[in-house]
Amino acid sequence: MTKPNENWNVLPHGKLTPIDDGMLTVEGRIKMPLMDLPRRMTVVRLHDSRLVVWSAIALDDAAMATFEAFGRPAFLVVPNDHHRLDAKAWKNRYPELKVIAPEGARGRIADVVAVDTTSPDFGDPGVTFVTVPGTRAHEAALVVRRERGTTLVLNDLVGNIRAASGIDGWLLRLAGFAGDDAQIPRVVKMALVKDAADLRAQLLEWAELPGLRRIIVSHGDPIESEPQRTLRDLAASLA
Repeated sequence: MTKPNENWNVLPHGKLTPIDDGMLTVEGRIKMPLMDLPRRMTVVRLHDSRLVVWSAIALDDAAMATFEAFGRPAFLVVPNDHHRLDAKAWKNRYPELKVIAPEGARGRIADVVAVDTTSPDFGDPGVTFVTVPGTRAHEAALVVRRERGTTLVLNDLVGNIRAASGIDGWLLRLAGFAGDDAQIPRVVKMALVKDAADLRAQLLEWAELPGLRRIIVSHGDPIESEPQRTLRDLAASLA
């Protein structure tokens, strides 16, 4: 695992762009021991303009200006203990942030940054934190409801990297983060999924979310074509 940053260390990333009402997302890249891995941060604005930052990435000055104009930083979600890289730097920059983590990952995340809660109340019925069943409480998700539909924000549970080539692409496909379809990566199944039946039930429950428009994943492209079918196919892969 890459060593967490104490300071604001900007790595390559794209533009912070809108994906729905009150939602921004940005993709960056991180050099792992054997490959360059795409990673994604998502920002959700609550009804009172407070911001929820999901899987934080240190961004350049222009992107941070866009972020700060979007609302007031209030919550920092570290969705599992593999996504701690920039958590401390964000907390140092915005000391008022309330740090959120799933209960099973709390200990390792707390080695880097103090965790305030594992069961947050955002004060907004349109945004719900979920500790994902079947993962020993090590993985989190968000359900974001908007007038135009619902967005499911996942983390490592689903990989959807499409533009993968060369040695990096081969390794990402081998791990299961890249491919022709969204999938539960092989390495995640081995390390994270401990009760496939419970996880399968959760995927099927999410497939019934009213007005589900998209799934955002931390590694890969947002899934906006038939997200319900994608969730059912992922559930079937666990049967």
